[in-house]
Amino acid sequence: MRENKPSLLKNLHQHPQWTAAEFILKKLQGKGFEALLAGGAVRDLLLGLIPGDLDIATSAKPDDVEALFPHTIAVGKAFGVVRVVHEGHCLEVATYRRDLESKDGRRPIGIEFVERAEDAKRRDFTINALFYDPLSTILYDDVSGQEDLTKKILRCVGNPFERLQED
Repeated sequence: MRENKPSLLKNLHQHPQWTAAEFILKKLQGKGFEALLAGGAVRDLLLGLIPGDLDIATSAKPDDVEALFPHTIAVGKAFGVVRVVHEGHCLEVATYRRDLESKDGRRPIGIEFVERAEDAKRRDFTINALFYDPLSTILYDDVSGQEDLTKKILRCVGNPFERLQED
């Protein structure tokens, strides 16, 4: 589901990482990649809070992210995660992915790059599987997380036993 949500911008613009996040989002989108705020930051914005961290999810592969930004840290490149440093702020930029099977129930043996809606399915709770594009003010909710947030319920994405074992 796509929904226009300009009301989320007020608290977002107050966030200390906003300028860096906006720069990263604009650069990725300007090169043709999808790039969105993801997870707990979106949940907090919907609750009217200022998020702790701004995380970015993108269709750009880790090599693309490293090529676009001069200051990166490949903290989890094998799992699609690169940190981008801009003006003293360090933001996590994660490529949409699906985790492959794991040997211990927690750490996957690898990943597969996927589309945004598929990435939402690997997240723990529906309220953490939300994506927001602050440049176009579009909220993406592929697993009814906004409804669960409104109802004040915590629901796992997929099988709750599998999801809780992963965490």
